Amino acid sequence: MPTLNEKRATFRQLHKHGCFVMPNPWDAGSAKLLQSLGFKAVATTSAGLAWSRGVDDGAITRETVLAHVAEVSAAVGIPLNVDFEAGFGDTPSAVGESVRLCVAAGASGLSIEDCAGPTAKTLYPLDEAVARLEAARAAIDAAGGSIVLTGRSEGFIRGAPDLAETIRRLKAYAAAGADCLYAPGIRTGEEIKAVVEAVAPKPVNVLIGWPSELTVADLAALGVRRISVGGALARSAWGGFITMAREIAEQGSFKGFANAAQGSDIIKALR
Repeated sequence: MPTLNEKRATFRQLHKHGCFVMPNPWDAGSAKLLQSLGFKAVATTSAGLAWSRGVDDGAITRETVLAHVAEVSAAVGIPLNVDFEAGFGDTPSAVGESVRLCVAAGASGLSIEDCAGPTAKTLYPLDEAVARLEAARAAIDAAGGSIVLTGRSEGFIRGAPDLAETIRRLKAYAAAGADCLYAPGIRTGEEIKAVVEAVAPKPVNVLIGWPSELTVADLAALGVRRISVGGALARSAWGGFITMAREIAEQGSFKGFANAAQGSDIIKALR
C-alpha cells in the first residue's frame, strides 16, 4: 500500500498532463471496487454519502465526513479527492480549520464550493468566496502544500447558469491558489472549451453525472484534465436497488436477481 504522501504526489502528477476519470464511490467497498477496475484516483460524493446514511445531501456533519475520508483513504492505495462542500464554515477562519482537519484525515485533494449550502440558491459574493478559498490554501500550505485544492463555482447548478460570471469566478479562484478549477453543470463542448481556455494552464475538472454524448476522448480533446461523476454511480446503484425492490413488492417476483452481481465477483474485487 502506498503511503499517504506517495498518493498525494501521484494525485498531483495526474493533473500535469493527459485526462483521467476520477469516479465517486460512497463507501470503502465501492472505492475498492473502483480501484480494482484500474481507476487511478477516486473522489467522495457528498450526495452518495448522505443517501447511504438515510439523509439528504448537505445534512451530513463535518465529523461524519472526516470519519468517512479517513475510512475510504485507508481502504485504497489510490488518491482520494474530497467533495468538501462549502468547507463546513461560513468564515474564512472556519473554512481553514475544516480544511486542516480534512488534510489530517487522509485527503489527497479537496474542493471548496462558492455556495453556502446544498439548498442555497445564491453564491457567496466574490470577495468572500476568494477569502474562503485563500484560507483553504493557507491551511494546505501550512500542512505541507501537497494537497490538490479545487475551486468550484456552483452557478450552473444553482439556477444561475452565467458562463461569463462562472469564468470570472474561476479565474479569481485560480489567482487565490486553486490548483484545479471546476464548474459543475457545464455540459456543452462550447461551454467546456471556454472554461478550459479561460483558466489555462490550470487543469479543469468536468462533471458528467447524466447521460452524455461526450466521451472521455472528446473531453480530452477539449483540454479537460479530470472527469468526475458526482453522485451518478450512487444513483445507478440506488436505481438497481429500487427496481428490484419494486419487483418484489409489486409483482411478487424475484426474476430480476438474474441481473445482480455475483458475490464471488464482489469479493474478488475487494481483495
